[in-house]
Amino acid sequence: MNTNLIETYYTKENGYHPFFIREHWQVAQLNFMTRLSFISIDRLDLHQHTDEIFVLTRGKAVLIAGFIGNNQVHFECVLMNPGVPYNIPVNTWHTIAMDENAQVIITEKSNTHLGDCLYYNLTDTDRGRLKNKILQLVNQSS
Repeated sequence: MNTNLIETYYTKENGYHPFFIREHWQVAQLNFMTRLSFISIDRLDLHQHTDEIFVLTRGKAVLIAGFIGNNQVHFECVLMNPGVPYNIPVNTWHTIAMDENAQVIITEKSNTHLGDCLYYNLTDTDRGRLKNKILQLVNQSS
């Protein structure tokens, strides 16, 4: 008789870790990475074949979406609440900013991290505007 009916997945390592990949979807754990700190965001990601669900499990994080128009990025930023699922729809530029204690669970189409990623590098002006928005949200919650 198999006594291991419940599987557990967890890592303490920094970065993105897809750990439960099935035919059509995957679950990953995202822990702090320096390039995702509140003051270091320098690019946006886009997935052409999947929505992406983010759930903050601990720490502080700001979910960021944007669209590009008139040679600049227009940002929408949300300070995440723990346990609340947030969806980034397919074909939406996005990223996440997080503190060193943050941990986020991500659900998306399987193997998205292997090939369904486009990147948009932010200009210095966009980076400055985004940093100010992020810090304003984080400081309001303190």
